[in-house]
Amino acid sequence: MKNPNMNSDQIARKYMDRLVVEERVLAAVKPSTKTAFLGHVFDTPIMAGALSHLKNGMAPYAEGARLAGAAAFIGMGDNDTLKACLDTGAKVVKVIKPYADREEIFSRIRFAEENGAIAVAIDGGHAIKPESPEFDTIVGCPMKLPTPEEMREYIASTKLPFFIKDVLSVTDSVLAKELGAAGVIIGHHHDLMHWAVPPVYLLRDIRKAVGDDFILVADGGMDDGFDAFKALALGADIVCTGRSLMKPYMETGAEGVARQLRTMTGELASMMYRTSAPDVKHIDPAVIHEAWWL
Repeated sequence: MKNPNMNSDQIARKYMDRLVVEERVLAAVKPSTKTAFLGHVFDTPIMAGALSHLKNGMAPYAEGARLAGAAAFIGMGDNDTLKACLDTGAKVVKVIKPYADREEIFSRIRFAEENGAIAVAIDGGHAIKPESPEFDTIVGCPMKLPTPEEMREYIASTKLPFFIKDVLSVTDSVLAKELGAAGVIIGHHHDLMHWAVPPVYLLRDIRKAVGDDFILVADGGMDDGFDAFKALALGADIVCTGRSLMKPYMETGAEGVARQLRTMTGELASMMYRTSAPDVKHIDPAVIHEAWWL
C-alpha cells in the first residue's frame, strides 16, 4: 500500500540512514579538509547551499560561509541582493531561475560575471509544476524549462563556470557535460519531484558516466558532516547544505552559519580520520556499505 506521508525528502533520508561505514584506523593520519573548487582553495568541501529570501537578508548567510572558509550558493533575489553577498568578500555561486524571459537570464548571468561571482547555475527542473505538465511561475515571473539548445547558449554566454542544478539522473548529467557545463548540482529541490530517487544513490553511477573532470555537487538532505562524508565517498566533489543552516542563521546570523559549517566540517574530518582518508580526494568509496537489514 502506498504511504501517503512518504515524500522525496523522507525517501532520501531513509536511504542515507541505510549507508553504514567501516572503520580503518591502524594506518590513519590526521586528515585535511582543504578543498580546491573553481580555482579557489576552501577550508571545507561543505558549502552553504542555495537558499533564498532569508528574513534578515542574504548577506549574513554569505558572510557566514566566508567566515567558515566555504563558498555560498545564492538562490532567488535581485541583483542588489547578489551584490550585497559579494560585498562581504564571500565566494559566491549565483543560482538563476529558468525564467521564460531569456533576456532576464542573460542579464543575470552578465551581472554575476561583472561583479565577481565565481560561477553561475540554472535551476532547471524548477520550471515544471509538481503536479502538472505546465510551467510554473516564481514570485510572479513565468518560468520555462530551457531546451538543450537554449542551455548551451546560456553556458556559452559567460566565461564563468556554469552548473545545472537539480539534475537527478545519469542521462541528464551526461547531457549537461556534452552541453559544456562545468558540473551539475544533484538533487530534487526538496520534493518538487515526487518519489524522487535519493541523490546519493545515483552518485557512483553518475561519477562513472561523466569521469573525474566534471564537478558533482551533492545537494539536499545533507544534515551533518556524516552525511557529507557519505556523499563525498560515493563520488561528490562538493556538498551543499541549506536547511541545517537556517536555524543557526536565524539565531545568530553569520556567526551561526559559520559555526554550523565548522561543526559539520569537524564531523567530516572525524570520519575521514576513522577511515584513513588523508584528504577529501582520497576517501575510499569501499568503506560505504548499504545496510539491507535496516
